[in-house]
Amino acid sequence: MSSEDREAQEDELLALASIYDEDEFKRAQSVQGGETRIPIVLPQNFHIFVTCNSAATPLNRKFECAVCFLPPIVLNFEFPVDYPSVSPPKFTLSCKWLSHAQLSALCKHLDYLWEENRGSVILFAWIQFLKEETLAYLNINSPYEPKIGENGEEQNRIDEDGSYCVAGAAKQEEALDMRAVQDVESLSSLITEILDFDQAQRGKDFNNKMYMCNICFSEKLGSECMYFIDCRHVYCKACLKDYFEIQIKDGQVHCLNCPEPKCQSAATPGQVKELVGEQLFARYDRLLLQSTLDLMADVVYCPRPFCQTPVMQEPSCTMGICSRCSYAFCTVCKMTYHGISPCKVTAEKLTELCKEYREADEATKRFIEQHYGKRLIEKALEHLESKEWLEKNSKPCPCCETPIEKLDGCNRMTCTACKQEFCWLCMRCLPKATPYEHFNDPDSVCFNRLFQNIQIDAEED
Repeated sequence: MSSEDREAQEDELLALASIYDEDEFKRAQSVQGGETRIPIVLPQNFHIFVTCNSAATPLNRKFECAVCFLPPIVLNFEFPVDYPSVSPPKFTLSCKWLSHAQLSALCKHLDYLWEENRGSVILFAWIQFLKEETLAYLNINSPYEPKIGENGEEQNRIDEDGSYCVAGAAKQEEALDMRAVQDVESLSSLITEILDFDQAQRGKDFNNKMYMCNICFSEKLGSECMYFIDCRHVYCKACLKDYFEIQIKDGQVHCLNCPEPKCQSAATPGQVKELVGEQLFARYDRLLLQSTLDLMADVVYCPRPFCQTPVMQEPSCTMGICSRCSYAFCTVCKMTYHGISPCKVTAEKLTELCKEYREADEATKRFIEQHYGKRLIEKALEHLESKEWLEKNSKPCPCCETPIEKLDGCNRMTCTACKQEFCWLCMRCLPKATPYEHFNDPDSVCFNRLFQNIQIDAEED
């Protein structure tokens, strides 16, 4: 190796290390060479389109999505001892979303660029070509459908001058370059790797920019902020952390929406977990699951207070068996399963059931009658109507609480059960010897109101 070649190689490697960061360029340790990961500049609204041909299904499954970043083209190189004076760098070119033929075309064009610049360092020119001109050179437009594993079925060819041409159904006219490597196992893994890389690069790009938080009105780095996926509105993590914690403590797990007015974008569970503490996230996760289960018509809960495990209810069956404590219960009344016998209910539950029955449609009324017994419901309704009538038209005796109805006469009343005399207006007990003193006493609230109507008294009181 001449001293001039050695010096030129060292200068080129040092220049590349200063231009590109560690993610893009790594120098080899044992040889004169290295690896460059070259990101491709994509136009806006660039789409990836994939058709999965499956023998199991008669129709093709199609997948299309917009991406901002694609996995890089990887250039591995090693300098011969007589580079750059005589020989070009030895290299391999690999990529996940370019076919073997497309990579072969790029390899041949890199050879062409060397021939044009023989005797000069060439790596920077190669990198710039791959970064800025790959799409145009290979005639790649949006939507782009990557191909894999088509070494014997390529529909494109490489011309003698190194240009890449689309040739319809023409057969491949040149042998594929051994320096070209399509680094992907299958079409499904390719889709996953493209989406994962795009998401990671978007996050990296977001973290390095400055954003204004519309809550605290401070400008912060993206690494200190969070954006809502659907609407892309950005707020600082400190403000969203306080907002999320308040909502979760109040049990409002479905209200973790974007603070922008009228915006309905919601935070993902992953975003919530990133901002709030472990204990609050556990509460959020539990309440979210609870609310989801509550919306499912075929889910009931084990009625045992110490259990409360969700139980799937079989259609047209009223028996539920808890998977945790093995308790068999009626899914209607939540008591121990009683077969075809009518459900037993408490007086309080029966009152609630009657109110529900009054407002129910015909189908719901039949359901209630079937599970609790029509005769029981009818008796309960009669009792409820009598109770409501007594509450509206009578008053309980202040001594024994027997319902007393006043039809006519004065406001001095006598209980039909215990014979206690009392005032109908203020419900005070009256002495049997002098019951009218209450109405004649100027200090009494019922003074001169022996024959006064109760409705007038109520308005005055």
